[in-house]
Amino acid sequence: MSLAFGPGAARLAGAAQVLLGWRPGAFWDATPAEMAVALGGVVEAGGEPADRATLGALLAKFPDDGGMK
Repeated sequence: MSLAFGPGAARLAGAAQVLLGWRPGAFWDATPAEMAVALGGVVEAGGEPADRATLGALLAKFPDDGGMK
């Protein structure tokens, strides 16, 4: 396990943006507990991240139209 904060924070901030749609301010304002709850539907406690098929199914069920209708 690496003790470097920066790379881990960057990966988690990226995941929050992609998976949750959070902007950087929302990520940095969130507590670790809030982050765990928000990601609970994507990564279960102690579980593995969602695989490509699961993400594909979620994208098909909840398409991101970018707010353009």
